[in-house]
Amino acid sequence: MKNLKVVTEVSLQLDLLSEGENVLLSSYDIERNRVFFASSSNLIYTIPLPSSQQGTEWSQSLTTSEAELVDLEPGDCIAAMDYLMEKEALIIGSTNGCLLLYNVDEKSVETVGRVEGGVDSIASSPDGALLSVTTGLGQLLVMTHDWEVLYENSLDQQAPENDVPSDVDFTGRQSQTYPITWRGDGKYFATLGVPCNSSCMQKLIVWERDSGTLHSSSQPKAFMQGSIDWMLSGAKIASACDRKAEGKPPLVVFFERNGLERNSFSLDELVESTVETIKWNCNSELLATCVACSEYDAVKIWYFSNNHWYLKQEMRFPKEDRVRFLWDPTKPLSLVSWTVSGRVVSYKFAWFSAVAETSTSLVVDGSSVLVTPLTISLMPPPMFLFNFKFHASVRDLSFLSNNVKNLLAAYLCDGSLCVVELPETNEWDQFEGNEFTVENCLLDLKPDNLLHLSWLDTHTLLGVSSSSLQEIEVACSENSLPGGVCLSGWHAKLTKKTSIENPAVSVVSNPAKVGSAFVQINGGAVLEYPSNNFNRSTNTNFSLPFTCPWMRSALCNENGIFRILLLGLDETGRLHYGKKTICTNCTSFSFYRGGHSDQAATHLLFTTKQDILFIVEINEILNGDLELKLESYNTKSYKGKEGRDHVILWERGAKLIGVLHGDEAGAIMQTNRGNLECIYPRKLVLSSIVNALSQRRFRDAITMVRRHRIDFNVIVDYCGLKSFVKSASDFVTQVNNLGHITEFVCSVKKENVIDKLYKAYISLSCGDESSENKVTSVLTAVRKALEEKIPESPSRELCILTTLARSEPPLLEEALKRIKLVRELELVRVDDAKRQTYPSAEEALKHLLWLTDPESVFNAALGLYDLNLAAIVALNSQKDPKEFIPYLKGLEQLSPAVMRYTIDLKLGRNESALKNIFSAGDMYWDDFTKLLNANPSLFPFALQMITNPDKKREVLEAWGDYLYEEKLFEEAATTYLCCNLYNKSMKAYRGCGDWRGVFTVAGLMQLQKPQVVSLASELCEEFQAMGKPGEAARVSLEYCNDVEKGIGYYIMAREWEEALRIAYMHEKEELVRDVREAALECGSSLVSEYEEGSVKLGKYVARYLAVRQRRLVLAAKIRSEEDGLVNGGDDDVASEISTTFSEMSAYTTSRSLKDSGSSVTTSTASKARGGRRQKKGGKIRAGSPGEELALVEHLRGMALASGAQREIKSLVVVLLSLGKYDIARQVQNCVDNFEVTQKAAVKLAEDTIGNEIIDEAAHTLENYVKILRALPRHDISWHT
Repeated sequence: MKNLKVVTEVSLQLDLLSEGENVLLSSYDIERNRVFFASSSNLIYTIPLPSSQQGTEWSQSLTTSEAELVDLEPGDCIAAMDYLMEKEALIIGSTNGCLLLYNVDEKSVETVGRVEGGVDSIASSPDGALLSVTTGLGQLLVMTHDWEVLYENSLDQQAPENDVPSDVDFTGRQSQTYPITWRGDGKYFATLGVPCNSSCMQKLIVWERDSGTLHSSSQPKAFMQGSIDWMLSGAKIASACDRKAEGKPPLVVFFERNGLERNSFSLDELVESTVETIKWNCNSELLATCVACSEYDAVKIWYFSNNHWYLKQEMRFPKEDRVRFLWDPTKPLSLVSWTVSGRVVSYKFAWFSAVAETSTSLVVDGSSVLVTPLTISLMPPPMFLFNFKFHASVRDLSFLSNNVKNLLAAYLCDGSLCVVELPETNEWDQFEGNEFTVENCLLDLKPDNLLHLSWLDTHTLLGVSSSSLQEIEVACSENSLPGGVCLSGWHAKLTKKTSIENPAVSVVSNPAKVGSAFVQINGGAVLEYPSNNFNRSTNTNFSLPFTCPWMRSALCNENGIFRILLLGLDETGRLHYGKKTICTNCTSFSFYRGGHSDQAATHLLFTTKQDILFIVEINEILNGDLELKLESYNTKSYKGKEGRDHVILWERGAKLIGVLHGDEAGAIMQTNRGNLECIYPRKLVLSSIVNALSQRRFRDAITMVRRHRIDFNVIVDYCGLKSFVKSASDFVTQVNNLGHITEFVCSVKKENVIDKLYKAYISLSCGDESSENKVTSVLTAVRKALEEKIPESPSRELCILTTLARSEPPLLEEALKRIKLVRELELVRVDDAKRQTYPSAEEALKHLLWLTDPESVFNAALGLYDLNLAAIVALNSQKDPKEFIPYLKGLEQLSPAVMRYTIDLKLGRNESALKNIFSAGDMYWDDFTKLLNANPSLFPFALQMITNPDKKREVLEAWGDYLYEEKLFEEAATTYLCCNLYNKSMKAYRGCGDWRGVFTVAGLMQLQKPQVVSLASELCEEFQAMGKPGEAARVSLEYCNDVEKGIGYYIMAREWEEALRIAYMHEKEELVRDVREAALECGSSLVSEYEEGSVKLGKYVARYLAVRQRRLVLAAKIRSEEDGLVNGGDDDVASEISTTFSEMSAYTTSRSLKDSGSSVTTSTASKARGGRRQKKGGKIRAGSPGEELALVEHLRGMALASGAQREIKSLVVVLLSLGKYDIARQVQNCVDNFEVTQKAAVKLAEDTIGNEIIDEAAHTLENYVKILRALPRHDISWHT
C-alpha cells in the first residue's frame, strides 16, 4: 500500500553537433556514474549523472568538446553499443557488421571483428566474461573478451544452415531485430527467434551459457521489437506482445525459464500503441515500459503486489521525441530517459505510504485512485471501498482532512490538475463499490511540471517545479450537496511563483500555521514558505543534516507550549530530528495523535531493519535523555522479547504504513506479500485508556479495555479508589450497559494492577492510597449507583446480585434476602408492575450459584435459619436429595435455639452458637462447657453472659487449666487467683520462674516461716537448674539468709561487683577471698581464650584471601577463554595459590571458643559465657561454592556481644578493686586486641568482596589493624 513519487527530476539538453542528428543508443558506466549516447552521426556523447549525495545537478548543456566521432566506413552507422567494465571501453557494432572497441578516456578506436549481415544487438554477461552478439542474418555469436568465438548458433532453429531468412531486405539485413537479455546469474540468456513462416510470430528462445545449446523455447507469439528483459532475480522474463489482430491493446507477458507462460497483464492503451522497450530495475521490483501511442510516447512504471500489476508512474513526451530510457544498474529507484533530440532527464523516485494522516488509503493505479478508509476496514489493494477515475495517469496527489472539508488534489501526467471534495469519513459507507469520474480543473495558466503537491489550506495548493515553487488557488463554482462528492466545476489559478536556487526534495505542511509549509531542498536545509527572503530563510531548528526524501511534521504539546516536531528519514535509514539521529536503521515512521482536543502528536512510531516496531513518547524526544535513549535504539539487542517501547514484528520486511489515531490506538503494517495487519501496541492502548480516564470518558475507556483485553482494574487504579467511588454514578450512567458493568464487577480485585502488571507502561497514576477494602468499596459504590441511576429491571437486579456475590467477603446473606423477597412475591402471586422489574427467584438463584460456590450459598441460606430457602438452594445447586433432605428434616425437629446452635456449629459461628446454646437452658450446660473447651477464645464472652457465681468459678478454673496447658503460666496464675485457687496459682508462678509471685501467694496462704524457708531452698535449686544463678542468689539472701550460697550464686552468674559488695557488707574475709580467687581464675581463662580467638581470626582471614584470589583468577581465565585468548599460565597460578593455602583451614585445627573455659566454672557459667560473642552461622565447608560468603558471615558473627562486654567490664572493675592490676590489664588488652582484630577482619572482607583486584601489600590484616588503631574509638563501653 504505497505510491511511487518523483523526488527529483533533473534535465539536460545535449548540444548535438549537426542538424538532423538523432540520439539512437545509450550505455551506462557503473564505476564512474556516467552515461554514453550514440547518435546517427556516429558521435559518442558522455555525460556524468547528478550525484544525489552531493546535491549537484546539471547546470549547462554539453559542449562540442565532450562529443567524439567514431570513424566508420561511409554509409555505415552505429547499430548497437554496450559498455565493457573490464576493458573500460565501449563495444560498438555497426550496420555493416564492424565490431569496434572504443576507449572513451583515450579516445581511441580498435576494430576487433566483423560479422555478416550487420550487428543487430550486443549484450555482455552479468559477470563481464562473455559477449553475445546477434546479427542481421539471424545468427547468434558468443565470444570472450579476448574476441574468441565460443559458439555460433542460428536463431531460426527450423531453417537449414545455408538458407537465407525470408525477411532479409535489399541491404542483406533482416528487418526483424533480435534483442538479447541475460539472467542475473549469467547461467542463461534469452533471445527472440526468427519469425515463423514469414509471419510476425516469434519464439522466445532460452540458451545455456556454457554450451550454447538450446535450453527451451516458447510458443510462437507476436512479440514486439526489442521488448524482452530477464529480471535479475531470474524468476521471470518480461516481454510485450502485439494484439492488433484481436483488436486489443498490447499485452505484457511473463515467461519462465522453461519457456512456459506464467501470467500477463494488458496495457490500458489504444490498440495501435506499441511497446518499444521493456526493462526491469536492478532489484526486479519495478518494470518500466516505453509505449508509443498515436499522440504521445510514454514511460510507464509498473509494480506487482497482491497478484495485481499497478501503474505507479507515467511520464509523457511528445510523439516526435521518440523517448527511450535506461535504469540505473545500482540504484533501483533511479531512471534516465532520453529523446532523439538530445533531451536527457534523470528521475529519482521514492516509495511513500499511500495512507494519509487520517488513516485513509489512497493507492494510485494508473488513472485510478483506490480509496479505502482504514478506520472502517483493513482492505488491501487492489480491493477498495470506492475509486476515482481520472482521464490520465496520476503522477502526484495530496489529501487534506480537517474539521471543515476532505479534499483530494491530483496532478496528472498530461499536466492537468484535478480536485475532489468529499464528505466526512463516517459517511463514506454509502459510496461502497462506486467509481467516480473526475473532471479536470479549468486552468487560467497551466503550471509547470509539478512535484511534491501539498495543500496549504482549503483553497491553496503548493507544488514544486524544476526551478520554482508554484502556488495555485482552487475554487469550486458548483454547490456541493451535503454528504455528496464534488467532482466538477473546479477552477485553478496560478497565483504565485517563487524561484528556488536548489531543487526541492520534500514539502510538508506547517501544522502550527495555516497557509504555511516546510520545504526541504537538496542537502537537508529546511525553508519555511512563505517568506520574504525564501532562499535565505533557512530554519536551523528544523534543518536536517542530509537529504531526507521522507519528511513529516507534527504539532507537539510540551507542558502547555505548542512546538513543531520535524523528522526526516534519509536513504540510508537514518531517522533525524534536527541535527540528532534517532535511529540508524529505520525503514518507516509515523506520528500518533492520542485523541487530545488540540490534536497534538503524543508518540512516534518507527520500524527498523531488525523488524522491530518502536513506540516512543514525544516528550522523551523533546525533554528526555535523548542521547541515552537513541543509543539503546541503535545498539541494544532485543532477542525476540517484547518490551515497553517495542514490538517484535511477526514477518520479515513488514513496514509501518499508517496509524489509527485516538482511541483506536493501532499501527497498520504491510508485509512484503501485500497483506495488511493492524497491531495494537500495549503502550498506545494504555495511553489511550489513560487519556480517556483523565477526561472522565468512562464509556470509551471500558470499550478499549474490553476490546484489547486489558485488566478492568486499571479504571479504578488510575482514577484512585476515593475518586472512582465519587464518580461511580457517572461511570454507571456513561457505560449504560449492564452486561459491561457486570463484566467490570466480576473483574475487580484488590491488587493494584498499575503498580504490578502495567507499571512499565503507566508511570504515574492519579490514584490515592486508601486503607479501605478496594473490592467492597468499589462494588458498594457501583451497587448504590445502579439503584439510583438505572431503572428497575431484571438485568439490573442480576447486576446488583453480582456486586453482592463478588464483594470480599461475599455478601451472600444479603443477596439471599433479595432473592427471598422475590420468592415471597411469587408465592403471594402478585402480578403487578413491581413484580415485572425483578427476575424470577429461580433465575436469580441460578445466577448467584453461577457466580459463587454452591456450598457457600447453601451455608449462607442456613445462616439465615430459613430451612425452606436452604432447600431451594440445595435443589438448584444439584445437591444429592438423600443428603440434604434428612439433614433439613432433622433441623426442623429441633427447638429454635438448638436448631440455631446446630447450624452455627456447622457454619463455624462459634460465638453465635455459644449464645444460642446458653439460651437453651441449664439442660445443655455440658454442651456449653464442651464448646468452651473446644474454643478457648470464647471464655471472655462466656464470662460476660454467666451470672451464677458457681458456674462462673467453674468456667474460670477451666480457663486457667487451658492457659496452664498452653504454658501461659503468668496468665494462668492470675486466672486461678480470680477463683481463689492458690495452690494452682503458686504452681503456675513457679512454672514461669516468678519467685516474687510465689512468695506473694505464700503470704495469701499464710504459710509459716519454716515452710517459707523450705520453699525458698527449693526455688534456689530450681533457678540454678534453669541457668538463672542471679535469681537464686537473691532468693538465698532475702529468704534463706545464706550469705555464702548467695555469693556463690553471684560468682556463677558472673555478677562480680555484686558478689564483692555482699561479701564486704557482711565483713567476712573468707567470702572476699573466694570472690578474689574466682575472679583471678576467670581472668586467666579469658586471657587464654581471647588470645586463641585472635589467632583464629588471622587464620580465617588468610583462608578468605586465598579463596577470593583463586576465584578472581578462575574468573579471569573464563573471560579470556570467551574472548578466544586462553592464557595457559592461569592454571598454574591458581594451582599455586590453592597449594599455598591448602593447610590454612581454620575449621578443624582449634577447639571452639564456646567450648573453652575455666576449669573451676560450672556448666551453667560456661553456658552464660557462650553468649559473649554472637553466634556464627552453620558449618563452613572447605571448597564449597558458598565458602567465600560463609567466611565473611562467620567473621561478622565473631563480634563481642553486649552480654560479654558487661561481664568483662564487671570482672575488670573487681580485679582493679582487689588490686590485681596486672591480670586486669591482661584481660582488657586481650579482649581489646580481639575486638580490633575482628573489626579489621570484617572491614578487610567488605573491601575485597566487591573488588576485582586484591592488593597483597594493602589488603592485609596487620595493615587494617593499624588503621583502626589510629582512629578514635567511641564503642568501647566495657573499657575501664
